[in-house]
Amino acid sequence: MRKEKKDKHFVQRPAYPGGPKAMQEFLSRQLQYPEEALRNGIEGTVAIRYEIDYKGNVTDVQVLAGLGHGCDEEAVRIAKLLRFNVPPARGLKVLFHNTLKIHFHLPKAAPQSQVPSEVQYNYVAAPAKPPEEGAKPKPDSGGYSYTVTLGN
Repeated sequence: MRKEKKDKHFVQRPAYPGGPKAMQEFLSRQLQYPEEALRNGIEGTVAIRYEIDYKGNVTDVQVLAGLGHGCDEEAVRIAKLLRFNVPPARGLKVLFHNTLKIHFHLPKAAPQSQVPSEVQYNYVAAPAKPPEEGAKPKPDSGGYSYTVTLGN
């Protein structure tokens, strides 16, 4: 007769749906770089500690190491958006603690293109022969004018 395998841990830890990679993608999509930090060229890492309740919601968020200039508040805001899957804890309502580092990197400036944003060319078609001496010039010699504008 085989023995039933027992869980390694009495209470299972909560997990983000999709794993750590999905959590990083979620954080990067939700992160809005604070204007004050952008103006002052502030970048770095904010370390936070948060609690996960028995329903999988993030409840209490504390900044362990911050940057200031609005980065700490932004890290707290996106941490509160996280939702976790919590396995049943044998009828117990357990609070879980976790730490997270949120990285703030200045957005890279778009390279200046060498092509001007708008180019205009003018073409004028004129008759092939110049008028003969003594001939009366025609008021409209039938020439054509084109303007081509290239832009975004």
